[in-house]
Amino acid sequence: ELLALRYDLTVPFARFLALNAVGNIKRFHIGKVYRRDQPQLSKGRYREFYQCDFDIAGVYGRMVPDSECVSVACDILDALPIGEFGIKLNHRRLLDAILDICGVPADKFRTICSAVDKLDKEPWSEVKREMVEDKGLESEVADKIGAFVVKKGEPWTLYNELMGNGDASKCAFGTHAGANEAMEDLRILFEYLEAMDKLKFISFDLSLARGLDYYTGVIYEAVCMSGNTQVGSIGGGGRYDNLVSMFQEAGKVTPCVGVSVGIERVFTLMEARLREEQGTIKQPNVNVLVASVGANMMVERMKLARILWDANISAEFSQQDNPKLKYELSNALERAIPFMVIVGEDEAKEGKCKVKDLAAKTEETVTREDLVKVLRSKGVVPVGCEFAAELLANED
Repeated sequence: ELLALRYDLTVPFARFLALNAVGNIKRFHIGKVYRRDQPQLSKGRYREFYQCDFDIAGVYGRMVPDSECVSVACDILDALPIGEFGIKLNHRRLLDAILDICGVPADKFRTICSAVDKLDKEPWSEVKREMVEDKGLESEVADKIGAFVVKKGEPWTLYNELMGNGDASKCAFGTHAGANEAMEDLRILFEYLEAMDKLKFISFDLSLARGLDYYTGVIYEAVCMSGNTQVGSIGGGGRYDNLVSMFQEAGKVTPCVGVSVGIERVFTLMEARLREEQGTIKQPNVNVLVASVGANMMVERMKLARILWDANISAEFSQQDNPKLKYELSNALERAIPFMVIVGEDEAKEGKCKVKDLAAKTEETVTREDLVKVLRSKGVVPVGCEFAAELLANED
């Protein structure tokens, strides 16, 4: 295929690094990517969707950028209303070492890895059958692999178990250099994640392989662990030290590590949670509906809307000539708009209006000069400041 739509945001980033001498860099990128999959809308699986990537490239302290990428993934998912989540974590070199220790021929590493990666969806018996019958692996070798890859759990607990709880003679990997180097990477990573209070989200899972061949070190995958909506992975990433080299002159290496979050899958979980909690996913798209009583009040509604817009408050007014107030009230309730500002002929003459709080079922008359102040006192925040207001509210 000479022409294709981009599969992810990582390979284009690697090409950018190869063509530009940027040195050390941290970046985020949100953009569309494409997959030749069978769409499953209920699971957030599409052929065209958005990914949100965060990557660190360059030379840094050992496992420092890896820990930051995992920490960023935890912060993103913890801030979203998707319920409980977890991040499965493994090391690609550790997985390769396990296959080597178990006697898997080097030319079968990738194909056996792809079978191991199915353990989150299929039982070990089916994965073993695929290894033996479909991929030609000896049954004894598959059993040795199974003894390793079914292990998962709290990071320090599994780490200490694999390392023999301090007894080198009981280390699960013996003296295998690749395995022990990967375990040292993980020890440092766990220390850093513990320092950043993110280890509580992590599960050390020896079955995690991730399908892309460009990973060279730590790999991780985020999954939602609450609710009834199953969407598979909602994010993932890892270290890919050799990918940039594919586009560079021989011998040059640019270490990279990154994480990606699938936005549509996150939205699917958020919508499901809203339906469970509220019975609907409808959300108000404005905070204030400007209405009127009486005929020929279009100009007055426009004046009030202008005051609110100048204060950066989300508001709208009816564009019908003489809308009935009961229909405007019904409209606001149906759309869950929290406030109405109502003006009649008497209020217009006096330079006043009424502020109606639909949730509290209260109403008060205020001057136009005080309108913005009153709405802000009731919790209406300027457009674009909602996130900051939520942070301050949580701190209180």
